[in-house]
Amino acid sequence: MKDQDGFPVFEDVVAAHERIKPYIHRTPVLTSSYLDELTGASLFFKCENFQKAGAFKVRGASNAVFGLDEETAKRGVATHSSGNHALSLSYAAGRRGIECTVVMPRTAPEAKKAAVRGYGGRIVECEPSTSSREEVFAKVQEETGAEFVHPYNDLRIITGQATCSREMVEQVEELDAVVAPIGGGGMVSGCCLTLSNIAPGVEIYAAEPEQADDAYRSFKAGHIIADDAPVTVADGLKVPLKDNTWHYVSNHVTDILTASEDEIVDAMRLIWQRMKLVMEPSSAVPLATILKNPDTFKGKRVGIIITGGNVDLDKLPWMKG
Repeated sequence: MKDQDGFPVFEDVVAAHERIKPYIHRTPVLTSSYLDELTGASLFFKCENFQKAGAFKVRGASNAVFGLDEETAKRGVATHSSGNHALSLSYAAGRRGIECTVVMPRTAPEAKKAAVRGYGGRIVECEPSTSSREEVFAKVQEETGAEFVHPYNDLRIITGQATCSREMVEQVEELDAVVAPIGGGGMVSGCCLTLSNIAPGVEIYAAEPEQADDAYRSFKAGHIIADDAPVTVADGLKVPLKDNTWHYVSNHVTDILTASEDEIVDAMRLIWQRMKLVMEPSSAVPLATILKNPDTFKGKRVGIIITGGNVDLDKLPWMKG
């Protein structure tokens, strides 16, 4: 089903949830009294770092892969990704028994490359820029004829990601706000799709690194502004918004908040120390922005999506040398 503008409706989210249930975890929501006291808010952490393949992106990838007809599936799937979508699509393709080819930046974390290969995916490397990624991918798709599953601008992906916030609304009563990291905007768009339908009073905040703040600048300008190769410790948030995700962000997001590199690393370390959660720098950006903007969240019940746990343990950002 689609709405009058051709975008998914909530019934599509319900159908996607049924489709992907055998291949995902219903991840837990955890709390921390220490972080509640520190922020002055009641925080609820939706732990997608415990998800299959270690990230929320397995939701959208599974929805896309298991929604393919048999003829299309035979040609396999292909994508470009800095990591979590790559390994999630490889995971889903492996479960369906079809081929998966992924274009990844040569600088992507080794842990993510190893996971892609472990799930049976084939990696083709590119330079760490959006232009190089798309150029190399065009050649790969021409060679393979595979179905392109975009990391975030694919409506099948957005609908799958929307199942995360659907679960969170079922798990936590009376949320006032949800904060999720934003790069290309797939997870935030999924939140918009779900919450605008079943919890329209919940404010939606997107959290972004200052050094990769194209979504923030787009939001303020009223049109997409794309950076080609930003540099940030939050490696999962380097990609720009596209037309489908911009539709959701521009229509439903309350605000986009940013955090510095030091603030992101400090928030990541805080969660590791206090909650014992292995999570990526990208996942720490929401807490970093809450700590930076206490008046925005004080006294509110706030859902935070911890998007992934595929961190390179040999290169933690607070390690020296």
